[in-house]
Amino acid sequence: MYTKFIGNLSNALYTYLLPLLLIGGGLYFSFKTRFVQLRLLKDSIKIMREPAKDEKSISSFQALMVSTASRVGTGNIVGVSTAIVLGGAGSVFWMWVVAILGAASAFIESTLAQIYKKRDEDGGFYGGPAYYIENGLKNRTVGMIFAIILIVTYMVGFNMLAAYNVSSSFSTYSFWDPETSPIIIGIILAVLTAVSIFGGDKRLSQITSYLVPIMSTAYIIVAIIIIIKNVTLIPRIFADIFTQAFDIKSIFGGFTGSCVMLGLKRGLYSNEAGIGSAPNAAASADTSHPAKQGLVQVMSVYLDTIIICTATAFMLLASGVVPTPEMAGAPYNVAALKASFGNFGQYFFSFALFLFGFTTLIGNYFYAESNLNYIIGKKPSKTTLIIFRVAAVLIVLFGTELEFSVAWDTADVLMAFMAMINIPAIFILKDPAIKCMSDYSEQRKNGKNPVFKASSIGLKDKVDFWGDTAEQNK
Repeated sequence: MYTKFIGNLSNALYTYLLPLLLIGGGLYFSFKTRFVQLRLLKDSIKIMREPAKDEKSISSFQALMVSTASRVGTGNIVGVSTAIVLGGAGSVFWMWVVAILGAASAFIESTLAQIYKKRDEDGGFYGGPAYYIENGLKNRTVGMIFAIILIVTYMVGFNMLAAYNVSSSFSTYSFWDPETSPIIIGIILAVLTAVSIFGGDKRLSQITSYLVPIMSTAYIIVAIIIIIKNVTLIPRIFADIFTQAFDIKSIFGGFTGSCVMLGLKRGLYSNEAGIGSAPNAAASADTSHPAKQGLVQVMSVYLDTIIICTATAFMLLASGVVPTPEMAGAPYNVAALKASFGNFGQYFFSFALFLFGFTTLIGNYFYAESNLNYIIGKKPSKTTLIIFRVAAVLIVLFGTELEFSVAWDTADVLMAFMAMINIPAIFILKDPAIKCMSDYSEQRKNGKNPVFKASSIGLKDKVDFWGDTAEQNK
């Protein structure tokens, strides 16, 4: 009964509402910011190298890695293969659309998170959609609803799905036993997650800042090798992507399984632009101007979808393996890698997905704990935090035993609920972010390293930072 309900709800949301929010919202923010996601791309790259001024805070790069740890995960590997198997090569095009347009939404939401961020008692920073909804829209009730949905989405829905996807990557091995193997893998993932999250937020940022670049680089290198080995297929791959993306019959003849819907679902799950997750990491960065972190999060969207998801798609489509519906998910990835590297391909895939899945788990937990703080209204007691973290570990343990469609549909629906709150919120609150962008550009034009003051944009809302004193701009 639940399987049918969640499947129908997912199809309804992504048929009627999410295309309007994602594509329509992305287009609107792109034009309002004069395509900031393309116009200031060079600045995005430069800002990533700026260190944190305060050792108690995290740098722009570490904030990028925390957000990328959540974005870059099983969705980049298993999600892409699922989209291609079920929706065809054209789904890749719609993933690109969601990323490029969604990067503008990511800029707005992350800039807002910086504007309305707060300082904790240890000297670090925190914030996110719940905070800018409460302080900007003057509505704590909606902020509370968003925080609760985010916790359920990331700590429950997404982390159970990530655990399931990691477990499914081992289903192609001869030792696989559907009765015991998921439990064993779940225990291993749960233990590693416990070691990480009980170390605190600082350890999370340190772990992800090391793992994400390493695993992403290795994965891209392998994908490039496969593409080069089959370089003669590249023209046909591009042709398939664009012709199938605009195949009117396949789009409207059965939209629930079309390339558009699969591209929207997997694109959004992969890069999370506009749903309000990355702003939680963006707010924790120590930076001199809110727009800087907005630009850093633009780069995170591109790194996730334009680079890693595209590498996965071309690796699959260039492998020569013709997918069947039964190969949806990890089996298609395994078949593609084995076709080029033999058994090594299978081993590499399991290792890569394990790392991607692990960093997804701890990145997702970072967001959940940030929003627990918001709900409580202060830093949680030691007992509350222990209970919360134990729950997170147990969720990972049981996630490996989910069923394929239930795992994906549940995550898609929860993600849609977040977008349904966050995108209208940032639409209403867009003006401070856009003025902030203009202030940044003006200072850069005058050869300055931009430093933000709330008075520069006439911000009337009370904020903890960005006043005129040196201490507030620290």
